[in-house]
Amino acid sequence: MDIKRCGSVASRRPPAAHFTGAVWQDPIIEAQEPARLRSAVVRFDPGARTNWHTHPLGQTLYVVSGSGLARTKGGPVQVIRAGDVVWIPPGEKHWHGAGPDTAMTHIAMQEALDGSHVEWMEPVTDDEYAAT
Repeated sequence: MDIKRCGSVASRRPPAAHFTGAVWQDPIIEAQEPARLRSAVVRFDPGARTNWHTHPLGQTLYVVSGSGLARTKGGPVQVIRAGDVVWIPPGEKHWHGAGPDTAMTHIAMQEALDGSHVEWMEPVTDDEYAAT
C-alpha cells in the first residue's frame, strides 16, 4: 500500500508544448506496471486547452468545477460542466479545456498501453477553439 498524503505531491505545469494557456496538474496516481492507471486533477484558466491528442486505451474526464469545452476531430464543440463525465474512446483524436471566459477543473483518467498513455499532436487553433 502507498498513501500519498495531501500536499505531499507538488502541483506542476505540464509541458507548454502540449497546451495553450495556463494549466496546472495535481497528480492523483501514476501506477507502476503491471498497473496502467494514470490520473490527475487538471485546472485550466479561461481559454486554456490541450493540444489535439489520442489515448491508446481511451480517457475518462470528470468535470469537478467550472465550464469547459471538448471536441473530437470532425465533431462539434461540446460544452462540459461540473458533474459531467466524458468518455473518449481509444484512438479518438480530441481536445478539451476551459471555456473562453470560465475556468474549468477536471479529473483526467487514462490507462497506458505498452508504457504510453497519450500521443500528443498539433495545437488547437483559435478558429477550431471558437467553433462553438
